Amino acid sequence: MKVVVGIKALNEERHIAASLESALASVAPFGGGVVLADSGSSDRTIEIARGYPGVRILQLANPAERGCGTGAQLAFQSVEAEYFYLLDGDMVLDPAFLAAGIAFLDAHPDHAAVGGVVREANTDSIEFELRARNDRIKGSAVAGEVDRLDCGGLYRVAAVRQVGYFADRNLHAFEEFELAARLRARGWRLSRIDVPAVEHHGHSTGGYKLMLRRLRSGYAGGPGEVIRAAWGHAHWPQVLRHFAQLRYSVAVVGWWSVLLLLLALGQWLAAAVLLVLPTAFLSWRRRSGRLGLYSFVTWNLIALGFLQGLFRPRRSPADPIRARQLSGGGE
Repeated sequence: MKVVVGIKALNEERHIAASLESALASVAPFGGGVVLADSGSSDRTIEIARGYPGVRILQLANPAERGCGTGAQLAFQSVEAEYFYLLDGDMVLDPAFLAAGIAFLDAHPDHAAVGGVVREANTDSIEFELRARNDRIKGSAVAGEVDRLDCGGLYRVAAVRQVGYFADRNLHAFEEFELAARLRARGWRLSRIDVPAVEHHGHSTGGYKLMLRRLRSGYAGGPGEVIRAAWGHAHWPQVLRHFAQLRYSVAVVGWWSVLLLLLALGQWLAAAVLLVLPTAFLSWRRRSGRLGLYSFVTWNLIALGFLQGLFRPRRSPADPIRARQLSGGGE
């Protein structure tokens, strides 16, 4: 098979039909396949997906294992194809991208993966407003060689098999960065081309509520999990060099330490200045007090999650993920 699109989903009844239809239309010219990896949806996601007979549906056998890495690896682990595209259940794949992506990888044998332009359809939430703004500057709207493919990409399956697995099942976030670090450590390159790839609908939940949800779900622990996974391995230098969340975490933990020291010494004025300085700086940088405050809270959440994830137990990422096949067959 030339190409397979894997879709990871959890309670995506609002968007899953559009996502599946876009994936099926995209693989049709290549005789490709579509795999839905569901992490235990309790809404109509599975019911809707069953209406598309061309889709293979896999559901995580143990919902307690759910996470971004688990869902991505479940979608990939049984794929037998030359290329694999990872899509989220709230994304719509542009029908022209696979042809452009395959042509790029065929012409660039030194590349493990290629992505395209990602458009954030929902910017009502401050989280995705800020993400869309960052993308216009240095993210998924910028073409060229990259150190990761956030929001999905087209991967050369042989390259992924060479580094062991697609996504580390232990990761609750940043699984695409961690995969890119392993690939780059083996000499592979990744690029983004100036071709529309996906429309991302994202969460409609308010930014601060979304933060709390991520803290409760374990998503916030992603930075620490990435560091824990890389320590002592060949891709550790890639993580040190390119993982901004590590720098944020170290900076915030250092800021916490100095603030506590000033308070312990009774240096109230210095502590007050130090308390407001980061928000003031980020507000100036974002040219918005609202975005500056949100960025400051986000940085603190990243640092808290870093500590949370750093000490979280791990299991071998190479272990197969148990799943039930719902579109026919057994477990």
